[in-house]
Amino acid sequence: MATWSNFSLQNSASPLMEQIIFFYDHTLIILVMITILVSYLMMSLFFNKYINRFMLEGQMIELIWTIIPAITLIFIALPSLRLLYLLDELNKPLITLKSIGHQWYWSYEYSDFNNIEFDSYMTPMNEMNKNNFRLLEVDNRIILPMNNQIQIMVTATDVIHSWTIPSLGVKVDANPGRLNQTNFFINRPGIFFGQCSEICGANHSFMPIVIESISIKNFINWINNYS
Repeated sequence: MATWSNFSLQNSASPLMEQIIFFYDHTLIILVMITILVSYLMMSLFFNKYINRFMLEGQMIELIWTIIPAITLIFIALPSLRLLYLLDELNKPLITLKSIGHQWYWSYEYSDFNNIEFDSYMTPMNEMNKNNFRLLEVDNRIILPMNNQIQIMVTATDVIHSWTIPSLGVKVDANPGRLNQTNFFINRPGIFFGQCSEICGANHSFMPIVIESISIKNFINWINNYS
């Protein structure tokens, strides 16, 4: 999860988030290079004393400052398109999780396992333990196995919500009357926090999402105990 000293993206817990971080670093390097070059040119223009009163056009320099930005955009667009296709690719999911957005809580269904269903509300302040995080803890966490492909289907019952887990690189809009889907792969155990990132109402930021990643053996035990 994000802490007060985090200036960049959260640590990744999935291969897709790793690719997002790589693309972020790649784009940031290009932006830094552009900023340095433009700053140098502007400073040189301020302090030099070269004057050409009779220059009407400079076709060569205009050609250069048109082609170079176009090439730069290609270097950004190609990795971006590759990442978009990776995010949409679905490869034989082990589990399908259905998430339904309400104001102001989430409902979850494990339709592969005898329709396990539960609601997930934010834990009130007066019920929190000392090791809980304010505005992020819920009464019922999502339990998922690590090192397995997970498919999630997202919808809503009232207004537009957004199911977002930053450390997994997942953000899916929950629209009433529409079923959106995506997938993710959790590559380490842990507890991962998210929130509704859509402006769906006054308390939309108080719709936390908590995923607990465990081994497949413990997940099977949890399914058996829940049933």
